[in-house]
Amino acid sequence: MTVAPLLFESHSHTPLCMHADGQPTEYAAVAEARGLRGLLVTCHNPMPSGFSHAVRMREDQFEEYVDLVAQTREEWEGRVDVRLGLEADYFEGYEAYLEKQLDSAEFHFVLGSVHPQIPEYRARYWNSNPQEMQRLYFRLLAKAAETKLFDSLAHPDLIKNFTADGWQPEAVLDDIREALDRIAATGIAMELNTSGVNKKISEMNPFPGMLKEMCQRGIPVTLGADAHQPERVADGYEIALQKLSDAGYEDVHFFLNRKRQTVSIADAKASLRSLEA
Repeated sequence: MTVAPLLFESHSHTPLCMHADGQPTEYAAVAEARGLRGLLVTCHNPMPSGFSHAVRMREDQFEEYVDLVAQTREEWEGRVDVRLGLEADYFEGYEAYLEKQLDSAEFHFVLGSVHPQIPEYRARYWNSNPQEMQRLYFRLLAKAAETKLFDSLAHPDLIKNFTADGWQPEAVLDDIREALDRIAATGIAMELNTSGVNKKISEMNPFPGMLKEMCQRGIPVTLGADAHQPERVADGYEIALQKLSDAGYEDVHFFLNRKRQTVSIADAKASLRSLEA
């Protein structure tokens, strides 16, 4: 039985961030081939004063980004539902700047990210103790949720790939649980990011034990491939949906108009198509 398209790719980028390839229209084409209902374009947000300038659009490119997504939406109308989103950095002290930015356009979805690899994070926080860095990261993730600026938290154990030699999740599990308690209290979603399999620790973000802890707290999950190339759209979705089910989830989510939408995992699985099909 053919199931109508249901899911969105909820994490995708454009060349404006300077480390992604392909135009949004190419991402939309793969979304259609994979049986997706739509594509949320979530390129890295501009930040002021050259903040991590090598991996994000400039402030003077913001309108270009909004227009690019709007043009793609018009091009694919009736075939793939293309929507404007943003992956926005949480960095202490920039909350007011970010709030103003998010009010400046009609975003459908805002991913909040803590990026421990950027120079500014390293300069402010970094030391040689991996467990300290992991504990700090999860505290910052909770603080990001508590700003209420974001709809979902992206790749929520990203720190493991930058402290890989000292990554022992059981050593910081109590810290993760404390952070998840705080996150759950905000009602925010968290992302299952399939691109983690391509990183130093080859597993999706977050790791299965953290996913189970999220489920126990009723934290909704959005699904994203963190696509920086068109062919990565919906990559690993079938495996990710099974991981959600294994963790105890029955539904998966995406956002439109900053409102959470729900799809059963069973229906989501049935709606996907293989690129080889």
